[in-house]
Amino acid sequence: MLIHEYLEESAQRYPEKSALIFQNNHYTYHDVDRGANRLSQAFLKAGLCRQDRIAIFLDPCPEAVISIFASLKASGIFTVINPQVRPEKTQYLLNDCQAKILVTDYNHYKELSPVLMDCPELKTVVLSDVENSKNIDNSNTRHDIICYKEIQAKHSPQKPRNQNIDIDLASLIYTSGSTGFPKAVMCTHLNMNSAVMSITSYLENIPDDIILNVLPLSFDYGLYQILMAFRFGGTVVLEKAFIYPYQIIELIQKERVTGFPVVPTIVAILLRLKSLNSYDFSSLRYITNTAQALPTSHIKKLRTIFPGVKIYSMYGLTECKRVSYLPPEELEKRPASVGKAMPNSEAYIVDERGKKITEPGIAGELVVRGANVMKGYWNQPGESEKVFRPGPLPGESVLYTGDLFKMDEEGYLYFISRKDDILKISGEKVSPKEIENVLYKNENIAEAAVVGIADEILGQAAKAFVVLKRGADLTSKEIIKYCSQQLESFMVPKYVVIMEELPKTDHGKIDKKSLARQ
Repeated sequence: MLIHEYLEESAQRYPEKSALIFQNNHYTYHDVDRGANRLSQAFLKAGLCRQDRIAIFLDPCPEAVISIFASLKASGIFTVINPQVRPEKTQYLLNDCQAKILVTDYNHYKELSPVLMDCPELKTVVLSDVENSKNIDNSNTRHDIICYKEIQAKHSPQKPRNQNIDIDLASLIYTSGSTGFPKAVMCTHLNMNSAVMSITSYLENIPDDIILNVLPLSFDYGLYQILMAFRFGGTVVLEKAFIYPYQIIELIQKERVTGFPVVPTIVAILLRLKSLNSYDFSSLRYITNTAQALPTSHIKKLRTIFPGVKIYSMYGLTECKRVSYLPPEELEKRPASVGKAMPNSEAYIVDERGKKITEPGIAGELVVRGANVMKGYWNQPGESEKVFRPGPLPGESVLYTGDLFKMDEEGYLYFISRKDDILKISGEKVSPKEIENVLYKNENIAEAAVVGIADEILGQAAKAFVVLKRGADLTSKEIIKYCSQQLESFMVPKYVVIMEELPKTDHGKIDKKSLARQ
C-alpha cells in the first residue's frame, strides 16, 4: 500500500469527518484530500518528476500535512525540516537531498532567502500564507515563487496519476550523524506502511481515536501520528509545541482526546503542574512514550494521575521507526523495560563478533530485522554499510542499532547505553560534534568537548568543556549566549565549564569518558 492512499481511502469512507483540528478549525478528510490533489497538480506543473524531493519547512499546521500527501500523490519524496533549523544548516539539507521544491511561509522564506541562492537544484518555492505572489520580488532569485492560496483556487481537485510502487522512496527523514552532519534515512512506502500497521495494531487504534500531537513533524514520532491516524481514519489535534501546559490540558478535555504521544521532557513538565488530579482525563485511553526511557519514578506518578490510562513505554530509532513496546499490563512488573519487538519485526542482541546472545542479563548490541528497517542513508553508502548489514536471508539487510541492551529471563529488553555519543535532548538527536564545531568557530576557544548528562526535564542535557586561548577573557554565560545565536535552542549547552586543559587519552585524543565522569 502507498502512504498517500491512507488519505484517499479515509476520504472515501469518512469524507465529512474531521481529519485535523488546528486552532479551533476543523479540516475534513474531504478538505485535506482535495487540497492535496490541487497542490500535487501544482507540483507537477512546476516540473516535479517521479522521486524528486520536496522540502517542507513549516511548523505543524494543515498546510504542512497537505504538502506531505501532495508530495506523495505527485510521485515525489518529501522531507520535513524543523523550522528551528538555522539557515546555513537548512541550505546544507536542501542541497544534500537536492530539493526541487520548498514549501514554507513568508517569514521563514525571508530568513532563508540569502542561502537559497546557493541551492542550485531548487526550482520552486511555495508560500503557504501569501495571497498573491505578484507582490513578491524574486528578480534576484533562481527559483519561481507560487502561493498556496492561489494553487487552491486555480488547480483541479482531481488526483494525478501516481507512478510509484511500494518499494519506491516516500520520505527522507534527517537524523544527526556522528560526524556532525545530519544523515537522511531513506524510507520506502513499504517501510513506513509496515511500521504504521505494526504500531496501530498494538495500540489498538480505531476510527474514534483522537490524537493530540504537540511534536514537530520533522521528528518521526510526530510525523507518524499523522500517518497512523489517516490510516485508520482517526482525528489529529495539531499543536505547534508543548509551550503552555495548561492550554494543552484544556485541549485534551475540550476535544476529548484519546491518545497522547509524549517524550520524557513533556512528562517532567506535566508532573510539576499543580492540581493535575483535578482535571477530567476520562476521554484519554493511552499515553505513549519514546525517544528516551522514562524514569521509573515518573512512570509511577503517571499511573497515579492517569489510573485508567494505558501507558506504553516504547523504543525506536529513525532507521526503523519503532523497535519494541512494553504492554501496559507489564508496566508494574518491569517498569524499566522497553518490552519486546513489535508485531511483524524481530529484535535480538549480538556480541562483538555478531553472534546472537541468548543468555539473560548479558549486554550486547541490539539488531532489528523486519520490513520496517529502512533502506540506508541518502548519498552516504559508507555510513549505510556500517549500520545496515547483511541479514540471515540472501539480499536482506538488518539494522545494527549501535545501542547496548540486555534482556531478562522472559525476553524483555532493557536499554543500557548508546555505543556512540549521540545525545537525546528533549526527544531530539543531537550530535556533540555539531555543537563542538560551533564552539571552535569562536576565536577565543582553543579546545572544546561536549558530553551528555542526565537531566530531569530534558532527559539529557549538553555540557561543554572548553579551554580558552591564551589571554582570552570569556565567561560561561557568554559562551552559552554565543551558542544560542548559532544553534537550535535544544542544542545549546545547558552548562559550560572553562578548564585549563582537557584530559587526553594515551593516543592524544580528548578523553570524553573522563569528562563525563566529572
